[in-house]
Amino acid sequence: MLPRHGRYDLSMIDERPIYDWPNGKRLAFYVGNNIETFAFGEGLGSDPAFRTEARQTQRNHAWRDYGHRVGIWRLLDVLDEFQIPAAHNASSLIYEHCPEIMERVRQRGDEVIGHGRTQSEHQGSMWADDEARMIATVTQTIERYEGRPPRGWMGPGMSNSGVTIDLLQEAGYTFIMDWCADDQPFWMKTRQSRILSVPYPMEVNDSIAILFRHQGAREFADMIVDQFDEMIEQCVERPLVCAVATHPMTVGQPFRLKLVREALAHIAHHPRRDLVWFAHPGAIAEHVAALPAGIVPGS
Repeated sequence: MLPRHGRYDLSMIDERPIYDWPNGKRLAFYVGNNIETFAFGEGLGSDPAFRTEARQTQRNHAWRDYGHRVGIWRLLDVLDEFQIPAAHNASSLIYEHCPEIMERVRQRGDEVIGHGRTQSEHQGSMWADDEARMIATVTQTIERYEGRPPRGWMGPGMSNSGVTIDLLQEAGYTFIMDWCADDQPFWMKTRQSRILSVPYPMEVNDSIAILFRHQGAREFADMIVDQFDEMIEQCVERPLVCAVATHPMTVGQPFRLKLVREALAHIAHHPRRDLVWFAHPGAIAEHVAALPAGIVPGS
């Protein structure tokens, strides 16, 4: 028999009930930014000179620090320019490494998503007890600084073990962003209850597009525009989630940021922007969780 994960059933988007986002909006849009820490000189990670993960050296560590020192500030300036909210998948050690970044995020009123302690460890290879302790540490750290625990989670490197979503649900998380299986939120089964999957982009993702596929800055900006333009047409039929994934060391480079600014301007000033709900993933999850049973796949 073909192995199955058993976490959700197949659901065809054309056969689902229709619902609206708040105030009759049809397309939920968010920027999913990543603020990550890495151990110096240890493990594998992305490198702009390679199509695959590479050994960590001072070169790619310094390149990541560019994101903390320069890129994130320029990216947040652009988001401020168009009043676009963002969610930040944050390594919890960032509060020690770069507290100034998280203060700026807090001032913007953005959402913080749990994203492990560091990108140098992936939870998919952890024993369950170690993974549970890691989740607890991350949750407690974010709550200590933000005044409330995160509601959403993305695994470091989008990695999951066989019990990740069980542990997250039992730790109080209400949604995850690691399962890129849909353009709408859907419920996933856990061993005690359920947890919501909120769409997060694997394709319109600067790390995937630029670092691993070596697509250019113009190509990535065009992807953002084309994704939005097609989804603004599709959302007339059904509610959808459109997101853009960013990493400051990548899109924060001036030659890329210029084109990302143009793409976000296209979205912010689109003639059909009255259909768009500029939201955080947590607000999307909260809205969906309140819908009657039978509306959302898995409910």
